[in-house]
Amino acid sequence: MNDQIESRLAALGTSSADIDERFIRGSGKGGQKINKTSSCVWLRHRPTGVEARCQRERSQLTNRELAWADLCAKLEERQRAAAALAQHEREKDRRRHRPKSRGQKLRMLAAKKHRSTIKARRGRPGAE
Repeated sequence: MNDQIESRLAALGTSSADIDERFIRGSGKGGQKINKTSSCVWLRHRPTGVEARCQRERSQLTNRELAWADLCAKLEERQRAAAALAQHEREKDRRRHRPKSRGQKLRMLAAKKHRSTIKARRGRPGAE
């Protein structure tokens, strides 16, 4: 595994020991070659359960590098999505608790006044 992948994993806060790596036989077209060689690479990050599988090339080494890069991309996307969700929740909470603007207060008071005049016209029950 190259230094770039190691640095990406370190930035994510995970190590290569957390990842299961298996070399399996591929599927699909290829005939005898695909049935004889285990050039497909399967990776799984144990803590999260994220998986990456690659059999794009005939070379196991190339597929291994591509699978590691794909796994890192999936883990980074997962981390970005979690950060975006946390940011969204903070913004939602901030909007909910901010004070009302002057215009909002005036509209609210006008609506209350309008509603009270409608209710006042009803009269009390049994007044007739």
